[in-house]
Amino acid sequence: MLMILMMSTIISLILIILTLILNIVSKKSFYDREKNSPFECGFDPKNLARLPFSLHFFLIAIIFIIFDVELTLFLPMVLIFQISNIFYLNLCLSFFITILLIGLFHEQNQGSLDWSK
Repeated sequence: MLMILMMSTIISLILIILTLILNIVSKKSFYDREKNSPFECGFDPKNLARLPFSLHFFLIAIIFIIFDVELTLFLPMVLIFQISNIFYLNLCLSFFITILLIGLFHEQNQGSLDWSK
């Protein structure tokens, strides 16, 4: 039993050493400037970090997030529709849609949805 344990330990050590040696030997040594730089969703990482950011793009992204969250709130309404009182469900949905439309009209009046900027 002791002999089997020693042999398995030796084989394990040999495999570990071979794995480490093969890992060191097979490493590619291409150190390209673009490969070593982090990728930041389209921004050039070699320029200054304090470039001006488009406020219009930011506002459109926030509007998208708001309406995306709104969609996730509507999905459970299908299941609630089957077990709930129709009057209270319609009242709740009407109130929710009214708040969203008021927000949409506010964004339109502020000029956030104007793509010609």
